[in-house]
Amino acid sequence: MTEHQQQEPGGGITPEVLKSAMKAFKKRLKLTALDDDSNLGRGPFSSGPMGVFAIQPPSQFPREVWEELCRQGKLRDSGHGMYELPKGRDSLS
Repeated sequence: MTEHQQQEPGGGITPEVLKSAMKAFKKRLKLTALDDDSNLGRGPFSSGPMGVFAIQPPSQFPREVWEELCRQGKLRDSGHGMYELPKGRDSLS
């Protein structure tokens, strides 16, 4: 995406970009969780899937998009460049 497509005339990020970024984030989170759960390296007495809560967001969107989603309460910054869904928004569908 180009800077022109991401910015509104007033300098904000368009709602379409935010929606697309959120969709990409949820897809990556879901795929990361599935990948983690499919590992064969778990012990035979492990208690099942541990779960993935925070991921590094897709790189096709700039940091400002993720910060705006955090400001809106749609994501939570977990630190070290990792983001997660806030409590109560755990649905990946």
